[in-house]
This record gives sequence, structure tokens and C-alpha cells, in this order.
Amino acid sequence: MYFIYSLLLTVGFVLLLPRFLLDAMRSGKYVTGLRQRLGNIPKINSNGKRVVWLHCVSVGEARAAQSLVRELKNKFPNLVLVVSTTTVTGQNLAREIFRDHAAAVFYFPIDWAWTVRRTLRAIQPAAVLVMETEIWPRLFREARKRNVPVALLNGRISEKSFRRYKLVRPFMARALGDLTFASMQIESDATRIAQLGLPSQRLHVSGNLKFDSAAASIDENRTSEIGSRFGFNGSRPLIVAASTHDSEEAVLLEAFKQIRQQHPDARLVIAPRHPERFESVASLLANCGFKFARRSAATSPDDTDADIILLDSIGELSAVYSLAAVAFVGGSIAPHGGHSVIEPAAFGVCTITGWHTHNFAAVTKALLDEGGLIQLADTAEPATGIARTINQLLSDNTRREEIGRRAQAVCEAGKGATDRTLDLIAGLFTAPAAQPENGLSFSPLHAAASK
Repeated sequence: MYFIYSLLLTVGFVLLLPRFLLDAMRSGKYVTGLRQRLGNIPKINSNGKRVVWLHCVSVGEARAAQSLVRELKNKFPNLVLVVSTTTVTGQNLAREIFRDHAAAVFYFPIDWAWTVRRTLRAIQPAAVLVMETEIWPRLFREARKRNVPVALLNGRISEKSFRRYKLVRPFMARALGDLTFASMQIESDATRIAQLGLPSQRLHVSGNLKFDSAAASIDENRTSEIGSRFGFNGSRPLIVAASTHDSEEAVLLEAFKQIRQQHPDARLVIAPRHPERFESVASLLANCGFKFARRSAATSPDDTDADIILLDSIGELSAVYSLAAVAFVGGSIAPHGGHSVIEPAAFGVCTITGWHTHNFAAVTKALLDEGGLIQLADTAEPATGIARTINQLLSDNTRREEIGRRAQAVCEAGKGATDRTLDLIAGLFTAPAAQPENGLSFSPLHAAASK
């Protein structure tokens, strides 16, 4: 089964290689990334200290790990932390938010045996922590061969992903068998991963780290700077459209036209999910009939008069949420399964989402149950639905603020996953250090899980 898995990875790599080469010729931006994905990681100089490898696939996982990283370094100050990401956006954000905590930030290796081995030799980790449901069979197997514990943290498995994983359940069971333990967000996530083959004695439910990390993402200085530059002073209602995907910006622009008929002083911030779409969204805004400004452009006196601001930057969305009257979270009209609504909710912002939310079903339900979120109905005219909803909210301050308060209360009640997760992983660092190359010692937790 591992041979077939490696073969499929190789086919995928060959198919994507022309894109890597094209990107390299255009900007040189991904050359380093490609070398690192092939396992060419600079050797980590740990000075005899334990190295912990944290993997966060992209932006969401990196943000979710903020509170854990902060407390991990406080509790175990002698640990050396290194962080990997899969995406370019995740890499850029991780370099920023972990700059005071991580000794290195690099691209995750392609999950071949030889690339994983090269990376493990360079890092020599005492433990590997993998955020959410990033299941990498070769990494898990090679780490276990070296007696390096691997923990899956803040795990979640949507119903859609679960159906796909069940198609290869025997292989999933083998891969999960190499995990030391998994800490899942909620009981349904734990049930699904158990049905895929993870033994129950290695399974825990610790809550969602994103509730804790929402507070860790606050950057008051950046919020102040953005607010000052664009004139976000509360005198005009601000709508933030976050993590938007292709086709959603056009829907939001049409909705904004309708909103402006009832609320002519309203303003809009659009934050596309993927940086590679910044230019195409900018072209769309340039021809929409509204005055617009770009965050990435030089500061201009006209910024305070712009109707629409394109947030074409990485890691600044949380700094804008607290300035918003209403937030719309994208990936939920386009069929992408939605994105996390925790961050705007934690700021007490009245938040709207579309109907595609299966990736964050539990959080969506928790907020809906307490009246802390508005979910749009599936409709053939989503722009009209968005405009109608936002117009009603902007006209009813009491209702809008109450929804925000309820959302914030749900987020406060959801905190605590960081402490529970730290309690679980503490055993990985308090035991005598493992010898990753010769496998002469285990941490007690890993040994117990291996029986």
C-alpha cells in the first residue's frame, strides 16, 4: 500500500513540476520552497536541546497554533521549536507570527520516504506535532522507526473527508497506527478517526485551539495603523468580507451596490483567501464603479475616501475585524466548505456565512444554537440575500450588537483547549530524550501507545 501511495505522490509531483518551474522562472519565489520540499533543510543547531517540529499546513492552522506555541515556550523554555507549512501563504504568516518563538520556518517535505528521512536527519526532532488532520503516512512511519512520538493536535474530520478516508480505510488504519495520540476538537471528530482505525486508548478530545488563539492574534498597533490610514473611525459602517474565493467577490460587489442604496456611507473591505488572486480581484474592483484602494499600495490621501479597500496582505485580517460592523466569511457561497468564523465572533463582530460550511460544521452549529451567527439560505440570487441581511443589520444596532455579544460568549465558553493539549503533550518533553537515529530510547507516552 505504501508503494502505491508513493507512486501516486510521484505522479502528482510530475504533473505539478511545470508549475513549480514556471513560478521559479517568473519570480524565483518558489526555488527555496522546492528544495525544502525535497528534504533539503538546513541542519538545526539545537545546542543539545530538544527540538520540537510543529507542522501547520496553512494560514488557519498557523493561527490556531498561536496560543499553544506561546504556552509551550513558556512552560518548556529550553525547547527548540521549528515550524513547517505546506502553502506559501502559510509560510509567510508563520514567519511573522512565530518569529520570536521558532528557530526555523520551512516548507514541509513531499511525503516520500527519502525526503522525509532527509528532513528528520536535519531536524533530529524529539517530537512531531501536526496541526488538525494532516495525515502523512510516510512521516508517521519514519518518525516511529526512530522512536520519535507524533501527535495530531486540534484534529478534525468533516463528514465529507470521512467518506473519502473510508474508501482507503485499511491504509488509513496503518498510517494512524503510527500516531502516538490524537487530540481531537469534538466527540464526532474522535468517533470518525476511531472508525478509521485509531485505537481508543490513543484518542483524546481537547476542544478547539482556535478559541484560545483568537485572542492571541490581536495586534492593536496594526489595527490602529490600518484604521488611521483608511479612516475607519466608526463614523461609517464597515463591512469586512473575509477569505473570499473566486466568484464570491462579484457576488459581494453586487450586494454592496444594493447596500449602498439604503446605506450610502457604508464601506467594504475585501480580503481574498489566496494571494495569487489579488491581482484579478484588483482588476475586478478597478471596473466596479466604486473608489477603491489597495492595502499594498503606497499611502495616499484618497485612502480615507475609498469605498472599497482590497486587503491584499498576509496576516492582517484579524487587525481589521475589530473595526467592522458586520463580517462575511467566504468560501461559503462558493462550494469550498467555508472558513472559520471564530475570529470575527471572538471580537464580538456580527458575522454572516453562506450555506457551504461543512468544514466547520461544529463551530457553525454552536454559534447558530446560541444566536451568535447568521447563516444565509441557499438561493439562486445570493447577492440579494446578502444585501437584504446586511441592510437589516445596519439598520438595527441593537440586534447586530446582540448577535456579536452572543458570538463572543460562545467563544469565551470554548476556551481551554490550550491547557488541555499541553497536559497531553507534556509527557513528550519530560521523559529522557529519545535517540532519533539509533532508536535506543522511548518517551513513556510513545512506549505505552506502541504496545
